Amino acid sequence: MAASLSEGNNAIALLGSTLATGCILYVLITVFGPISGAHFNPAVTLGFFLQKQVTAQLACLYLLVQAIGGVLGVWLAHLMFELPIWQIGTNARTGVAQWISEGVATFGLVFVILAGLKFRPQAVAALVGIYISAGYWFTASTSFANPAVSLARSWTDTFSGIDPFHMPAFIVAQIVGAIVAVLVYKWLIPSPATQDS
Repeated sequence: MAASLSEGNNAIALLGSTLATGCILYVLITVFGPISGAHFNPAVTLGFFLQKQVTAQLACLYLLVQAIGGVLGVWLAHLMFELPIWQIGTNARTGVAQWISEGVATFGLVFVILAGLKFRPQAVAALVGIYISAGYWFTASTSFANPAVSLARSWTDTFSGIDPFHMPAFIVAQIVGAIVAVLVYKWLIPSPATQDS
């Protein structure tokens, strides 16, 4: 919708995408948080796995559903906007600035979730929506911050797509960002058991 209404103005298209993404994240996390912990993001699931808050079996199940759900979501969006369902992304999104941006975006997202759950659990949905909305603008990559989203966006040749050959480096950067976020979180906010030892 943003791309079709912006008449080629990328800033307006990005603003439209930002608003829609931030708002729907708030809604989805609020609704699905009590059901599944709102595990829509493999990087977040990895963070919880590293914190020993989900089992390896559950994490693998989440990862599978996240990947399938992302691709099905792209295909559904294509159907809603009368686009060909089957597309391959051609948007070039590569280079050190893009990879650093994805690492930073994912680091911040995972850290915000972990710290939010520790200090303001009722605010996590808003924190995530606001953080990702801001990330669209403070990163060079527009803050995918989600390996399932990176995979899904490789299946669309719209404004939000990514060339499939550029997608793996995004995912590596996101995984690194998630791991560093957990390490920094444990260092800054040690668990009571760690503080006692």
